[in-house]
Amino acid sequence: MDLPKPRGPLSERVLGTLASGRSGGIGPLAALPAPETGDDAALTLWCLYELSYRGFEDVDDRLEWDPTLIAVRRDLEDDLERRLRASWSGRPSYEGDFAEAFFASVETHEGPSLARYVQREATADQVMELVQARSIYHLKESDPVAFTVPRLPTGPRAALMELQYDEYGAGRPERLHAHLFATGMTALGLDPAEGAYLDQAPLPVLEQNNTMSLFGLHRRLRGASLGHLAAFEATSSGPCRRMSQGLARLDLAPQMQAYYDEHVQADAVHEQLAVRLICGPLIEAEPELEDDVWLGAFSCLDLEDRVAEHYLDRWGVTA
Repeated sequence: MDLPKPRGPLSERVLGTLASGRSGGIGPLAALPAPETGDDAALTLWCLYELSYRGFEDVDDRLEWDPTLIAVRRDLEDDLERRLRASWSGRPSYEGDFAEAFFASVETHEGPSLARYVQREATADQVMELVQARSIYHLKESDPVAFTVPRLPTGPRAALMELQYDEYGAGRPERLHAHLFATGMTALGLDPAEGAYLDQAPLPVLEQNNTMSLFGLHRRLRGASLGHLAAFEATSSGPCRRMSQGLARLDLAPQMQAYYDEHVQADAVHEQLAVRLICGPLIEAEPELEDDVWLGAFSCLDLEDRVAEHYLDRWGVTA
């Protein structure tokens, strides 16, 4: 992946440092410019996170753990986490079974639906724009939560690996979900390379992806990582069905339809795994993590609402 275009003075300085391969070029932290905009901060954080995934062409892999860059990352992470927690009103009060309370909470969430719009009204150009944005996550699908695996008690760890085994193709490279999405992009005439559409990604998409990395890369946020996963899986099957139907309505790329069809069934199973066999047992083993499980779930739904609002507003659609 090539480095993206900077979006302000902070990302320009950090991306220049990555290109040079020398953190000394960034200068003293106190002398760094503040992020000019939310886009400037989000892009910088996304790029620093990417060093822990597959990295960039011609960027020294040793910079992943460069102390100066880690300090920049931490400042940006702290700001993101503060805003996520400020948006959250706290876990719901409930009696009895966690899983039933979780499913009930997710079911009552109301927000704008991009999938419903694609199913019924979206143009082919709008679908292509949405697929480009979704590629920022789907081309590394399940990778953020994979960081959480070794940080879990035995039961949740085994259940998470069962879920991840499906996500990673059950041992078959051609069935890897990220690969299926890339195949669908190719069929649509889009570039399936990771980061190909990063320059077009709006702020809500960058923050949505940064949040998954934030939760996955910090052991102390393992509860939030799994709560995010559970909410994602519990709200995915229906939207995937609607996305497939919208693609069929527009006669677009059976290969991309196949990606979404795969998730209609898979995510119906994964939601039970994520809630009943991963999050529930995690809370039983480590009850102090329950608040973060609910924080992760809320963040998943709230950030998806922000992405949907961005695109529906851009397309002149009343949510």
